[in-house]
Amino acid sequence: MNNQELIDKLKKIVKPYIQNQEAYENLTEETKFIEDLKINSANLVDVILDVEDEFDIEIGDDEMEQMLDVKSSIEIITKKIA
Repeated sequence: MNNQELIDKLKKIVKPYIQNQEAYENLTEETKFIEDLKINSANLVDVILDVEDEFDIEIGDDEMEQMLDVKSSIEIITKKIA
């Protein structure tokens, strides 16, 4: 699975939680979940749980704390599914 496919899947996962449509439409690896998409921290936990379900992986607390932007999330997901 390449980065663009991962970004597309992440977009579907975060869509219900975003508060900034424009940032969502222009989502890139540099997009930050809280600052750019305006996802609150409680919903960010939901996003991570959805990521675990979607990719059938388990994300530890340390990794969870790093998943604040698209790029970090892709790196963690890629490592887990490898």
